Amino acid sequence: MSIVSVQNISKSYWRDSLEIPVLSNISFEVPEGEFVGLMGPSGSGKTTLLNLIAGIDRPTKGSIIVANTDVTKLGESQLAKWRSSNVGFVFQFYNLLPVLTAFENVELPLLLTKLSKKERKEHVEFVLKVVGLADRIHHYPKQLSGGQEQRVAIARAIVTDPTILIADEPTGDLDKTSALEILNLLQTLNSEFKKTIIMVTHDPRAAERAHIIKQLDKGELT
Repeated sequence: MSIVSVQNISKSYWRDSLEIPVLSNISFEVPEGEFVGLMGPSGSGKTTLLNLIAGIDRPTKGSIIVANTDVTKLGESQLAKWRSSNVGFVFQFYNLLPVLTAFENVELPLLLTKLSKKERKEHVEFVLKVVGLADRIHHYPKQLSGGQEQRVAIARAIVTDPTILIADEPTGDLDKTSALEILNLLQTLNSEFKKTIIMVTHDPRAAERAHIIKQLDKGELT
């Protein structure tokens, strides 16, 4: 069964009266529990496509259905609510808040839920254990290595148990060893925890972890 269905998506941006096409008539399916890699040269539209699937941006035409919800038809407030429970984000630059500990950074998405303080604590401790940082729970980002910061970011992304995990160049800012650890972790989340992952990368070693690879070039699937 497909958890994500991208149907005839096109996306253009406008600069004054000039239309700049970014994606052109893209269609593909992502089966539930799959690990998909989106590859392509810089400027090929990979991140734009990721943002459309995640409901951060809207297509010019076409529809995107995630877990039976057509996200292109949702209003702004519906979309924000949908994203908070269905999409986990992992970015290249972690996006952790420096004034919060690992625990507090991971807990942030749960503050929008109905969970009690005790339940939130259990969820946070569990995911920090999953990413191998149970011993760094009270450390601040500046006390962590880049690889550890990215693991905190992944814990934050999965703490709400989202439908899909969206990763945009998750190893792009890491050394070789840390990058390997992050890829191993994503693979574990996919194989053991059955997380559906869509990852943008230009690194062939990272792409090797994906089961399905989609190549984008000049806004088209090749």
